[in-house]
Amino acid sequence: MSPRIHPLAVVEKGAVIEDDVTIEPFAYIGKNVHLHSGVYVGSSVRIDGYTEVGEGTKIFHGAAIGLPPQDVAYKGERSFVRIGKNNTIREFVTIHSATGEDQETVIGDNNYLMAYSHFAHNVRVGNNVIVVNAAQLAGFVEVGDHAFISGLVAIHQFSRVGAYAIVGGLTKVVKDIPPFFMAVGNPARIVGLNIVGLRRKKFSSERVKIIKQAYKILYRSGLSLSNAVEKIRAELPLNDDIKLLLEFIENSKRGITLKSGTDREGIF
Repeated sequence: MSPRIHPLAVVEKGAVIEDDVTIEPFAYIGKNVHLHSGVYVGSSVRIDGYTEVGEGTKIFHGAAIGLPPQDVAYKGERSFVRIGKNNTIREFVTIHSATGEDQETVIGDNNYLMAYSHFAHNVRVGNNVIVVNAAQLAGFVEVGDHAFISGLVAIHQFSRVGAYAIVGGLTKVVKDIPPFFMAVGNPARIVGLNIVGLRRKKFSSERVKIIKQAYKILYRSGLSLSNAVEKIRAELPLNDDIKLLLEFIENSKRGITLKSGTDREGIF
């Protein structure tokens, strides 16, 4: 099926528009944009820069994608936005191009990005992530697969949210949120496992039990972070979940969010 482009939309020469794309009135598509098959672009959407949007992604009214980053370090170099397949990008979402020559801002597959959420330069979002209304992700933030970020969350630049983690509404994230855990507060603190999320993702009771044991060692044993990691290695099965958790902790640059947020440093 050929593209359906409303006569009041602007598509610059050079843009690649594949079959079965729909572009509604007053949308603007820049010359270096590539829209794959089945993409829907709502009214008054602007997609600019070197931006690629994967098959079946739906972009709703007023979203702005691929514009230059809000970063004083950006000097006009070529950079990219890569958006995967089957995403839902709701009203007035902003996704900015990266800072740095040939660098990327990346949104994976099957994500649901709700209205007014912001994804700054060099952000990387995995797959099957939900980001609720007006959440704000600063530059270089990373979000793992199946994470859930609630409304009005603010995530500091270079911070990470691990896979299957949940961040509660109005939370201020200034350090990394480990996989599988629940964070809330200002600043964020870890308050337990993302039990509901893990059950929805069909984690077995045995998997949840082992993750809960790791949580207790990290947050209730009184051990330093490095000693807690060693205890987990020594006492728990090194299945894929525990490997993911340990790798995330050991690769932390900003440090790990702790239970109180202030009681001890989350660094090695």
